[in-house]
Amino acid sequence: MNSTPTIPGTSEAAGASTLKTESTDAPALSINVILRILRMAARHRVSMAAGVICAVAAANFQLLIPQYLGAAVDHAQGMLAHADTGSQAARSALWTTAMILLGAGVLRGVFTMFQNYLGESLGHRIGYELRLAYFEKLQRMSFSYHDRVHSGDLMTRGMLDVEGVRRFVENAMYRSIVLVILVGYGGYHLLSNDLALGALALSFVPIVAWRAAVSRLWLRRTWRQLQERLSEMTRIMEENLGGIRVVRAFVAQAFELARFDKVAGDAIAMSLKRVEIRYRNGAMMIFSYYAAMGLVLWIGGLKVIHGTLSVGMLTEFLAYMAILQQPVRQIGMIVNSVARGSISGARVFDIIDLEPVIRDKAGAPELAVSRGVLRFEHVDFSYHPDGSGAPALRDISFEVGPGKTLGIVGPPGSGKSTLAHMIPRFYDVTAGRITIDGQDIRDVTLESLRTCVGVMQQDTFLFSAPIESNIAYGEPDAQQERIMDAAGLAQLHDYVQRLPSGYETLVGERGLSLSGGQRQRLSIARSILPGPNVIVFDDSTASVDAGTEQKIRAALRDLSRERTTLIISHRLNSLMHADEILFLEAGRIVERGSHAQILALGGRYKDLYDLQVRGGNDALDLGMAPLRDGTLAG
Repeated sequence: MNSTPTIPGTSEAAGASTLKTESTDAPALSINVILRILRMAARHRVSMAAGVICAVAAANFQLLIPQYLGAAVDHAQGMLAHADTGSQAARSALWTTAMILLGAGVLRGVFTMFQNYLGESLGHRIGYELRLAYFEKLQRMSFSYHDRVHSGDLMTRGMLDVEGVRRFVENAMYRSIVLVILVGYGGYHLLSNDLALGALALSFVPIVAWRAAVSRLWLRRTWRQLQERLSEMTRIMEENLGGIRVVRAFVAQAFELARFDKVAGDAIAMSLKRVEIRYRNGAMMIFSYYAAMGLVLWIGGLKVIHGTLSVGMLTEFLAYMAILQQPVRQIGMIVNSVARGSISGARVFDIIDLEPVIRDKAGAPELAVSRGVLRFEHVDFSYHPDGSGAPALRDISFEVGPGKTLGIVGPPGSGKSTLAHMIPRFYDVTAGRITIDGQDIRDVTLESLRTCVGVMQQDTFLFSAPIESNIAYGEPDAQQERIMDAAGLAQLHDYVQRLPSGYETLVGERGLSLSGGQRQRLSIARSILPGPNVIVFDDSTASVDAGTEQKIRAALRDLSRERTTLIISHRLNSLMHADEILFLEAGRIVERGSHAQILALGGRYKDLYDLQVRGGNDALDLGMAPLRDGTLAG
């Protein structure tokens, strides 16, 4: 399917950027979540209606079995009491009763089968819709949201919690209908026949319901705690696999195993606690049932002896209890499914209900690019909108147009990468504005803006796919010739040609089969393929040797003549050719001008230039900034 399903009840929590936390003692939340899931199911009208019909039919056919069984026993006893009854008539009556019982049993089985099939298929459809809506929302959430939330928790919600919602639809919805009919109509029939004996026969029902309610509270609380531990396990495993080379390099396998073992131990302890709760309450339910059946058999037997109750009626009572046993015992499973569905649904809907901070305005037009002039006008930005932290950028103003290159340099933490992330609107300015050809980037659609702006970052991510697909990620239908041209500009084509499978060579997870420099060159090729009007190199050649960097810069020179170019680098030789250079410090522009002009100022830029000329690159690579007295500060 190409369209994302609409999730009923979705609210627009504008500006929300942190995970909501649900309370373990919030019955209103449970009811609202369950009703919301039921509204989702109700959208599948045919499946929902067919499932309800099958559940009602299965319950009614099941209720016919005790009635006909009791009638058959009384009929057989009557025939035994009257020896003059013809054997042929007796056989005919027994065959009729047996066929009716068989027919009722077969129809009950058929409708139960369809009920289970429809319940499971509907559950899978709901799970599919939730997963799609959940994944679609994660694609739209702002960078500020992903900065705060760990991906392990998001993956747990997208898998285990969606599964919890699906299990509720599959296990609890239709079975609840069957249970209500069996207990309601069956109980009325028993009580109307013999009030005292009916009360004894139903005595186990409230006990089972009470224990199920108690287990519901405990299972609900422990399920949430178990989910938190599973989320932590996912986070630890993800970090371990992502940093497996660091783990091996520092021989930290034992430490990682101990860390994982602690969390896994907490999870198994919680799981065992849940098993204990479930089976202890299950044992009490079973005991109450057999105790009630023993009382019915004893009291009913006495009534049969005294002639106040027929054997067939006693058989009917016992048969009703036998039929009610399994559905009533399923109350625990139903309640558990409801509890898990409410908690899991709340955790999933927490994400689905969020609205990204960075989103299109209503009716926003597409960015109309005529020249591609980028302008910062007194831009301020803080990662803490409440003002609790120091701003990352303060009063940044500049303008750069097509055919021009702006260089940005500064010590670590000066705001260079933050500035780069403002241009494609990964974050919104706190004050001031950013325009492209005079249009405020907040007033145009994100898709048109990010098509216009290409950002090549130092931290590259490659997908587990062929090199060709990684390069053409932004334009999947790009022709082979354009892909090869982009790789050539990034000085990657010759390397790819030497590979056995060429551009069809699979790149490992996170691009681990390529060196750092090769990954960066592939990232450059991927960014320039769509032909953006504004190109931002955010330290994108940090892992590339100086010779290759010179070739890349020479190859991109023609490409840059019609585009606006920003180069952020800690290597001055990467940006000395820029038309204007900005030196950032603590989020401010402290020096600006061409290489010659800013060098003549004799300030921070000159200190950095002298340090690099004297061979201080290693110090800079370690994240140190030069001071005026020639020392280094980290």
